[in-house]
Amino acid sequence: MRRLSLTQWIFVAMAVGVVIGWAFPESGRDAGAWAATDLRVFAAILVRLIKALVVPLVFSTIVVGIAASGNELGAMGRLAWRALLLFTGLTLAALVIGWTAGLVVQPGAGISLPAPAAAAGVPIRDLTISGVLEQAVPQSLFDAAARNDVLQVLVFSILFGVALARVKAELRDPLVRVLEGVAETMFRFTGFVMLYAPIGIGAALAATVAQSGLDVLRSLGLLIATVYAALAFFILAVLVPLGVVNRVRFREFWRVAQEPSLLAFSAASSDAALPQAMRALEAAGIPRRTVAFVMPTALSFNLTGSTLFVATATLFVAQAAGRSFTFGEQLAVIGTLMLTTKGIAAVPRASLVILSATLTTFGLPVEGAALILAVDAVMDMARTGTNMLSHCLATVVLDRWERPLAGRLG
Repeated sequence: MRRLSLTQWIFVAMAVGVVIGWAFPESGRDAGAWAATDLRVFAAILVRLIKALVVPLVFSTIVVGIAASGNELGAMGRLAWRALLLFTGLTLAALVIGWTAGLVVQPGAGISLPAPAAAAGVPIRDLTISGVLEQAVPQSLFDAAARNDVLQVLVFSILFGVALARVKAELRDPLVRVLEGVAETMFRFTGFVMLYAPIGIGAALAATVAQSGLDVLRSLGLLIATVYAALAFFILAVLVPLGVVNRVRFREFWRVAQEPSLLAFSAASSDAALPQAMRALEAAGIPRRTVAFVMPTALSFNLTGSTLFVATATLFVAQAAGRSFTFGEQLAVIGTLMLTTKGIAAVPRASLVILSATLTTFGLPVEGAALILAVDAVMDMARTGTNMLSHCLATVVLDRWERPLAGRLG
């Protein structure tokens, strides 16, 4: 039993949860009789643990990332701004594709989750563009943290990190080391939460099956298919044209990017494939200066596969909770996701953390994140592989912009 990995334990918990939910449904039970919906308390514990780690994790990782790279961004000059512009464009395209796929397929229809306002415990935020912009600026970090308002925490963290980067090194470095310690501690905290995850996931799936029936399995399968199809469309409709416009030689590029992308897919970790990707790009003629800056920066600012998944998953939970969005609200949510999907790539199950924070921000039931976690490992491989492929292509394209006549990849 000890040889089972966390992912294997999650699949075991899923199977047990489905059986319990099917055997003890909510409908038709006698007064006082037990039903699988009574297990929802264990899922609620997982949700609370996830909420508890979001704010310190986001604050520490964002501040450390900006404070550590702020001077480097200024020194790199034109390459830095071109990289951020390209990353922003790719992220926006991924968000739009993921959101559109969720709207078209409607994978969350047929699942019953708690009503949004009841789940959040607060009134649903007015999702106008002006309302989101105003609410994004915190009056107090502690107030935003107490309400788990990740958007306000994110804005404060960015401003704090930029200010800290301008402080003298002898004053800045001790604080950065403390926050690095906080970030590392929260990584370990996240690991502890993941150890409990199979119990919470099994309970969440049992309660959902007991309430909605076995249709929840169809919906989760449909979510997986939607994410994979959307990722494939993103590669074909965005990454391939980007390479064509910049005259990238795809046969040479695939030889370079194939192994890192497949490693990221199989290990579900961009960090594991990063050294190999950097060596391969340098061997292909990309200057070390460009590779050393673009690839690590892309890990935080170019999470195209992860952002696409979060957009689709957010809409999945909204549909399951019966929450619809106007066109203006959709723009507000996508604009918010542009910010909240930055900066915590090194966090274990980062997409789950981002998704949970996003659901809290917009008054959607965080129980949906626990439900999605049941099948997250299957989607994690695809989005991580897409992330690495996007990182490699972005590096080649930026080198093409910097050196139009050089390099054998372009």
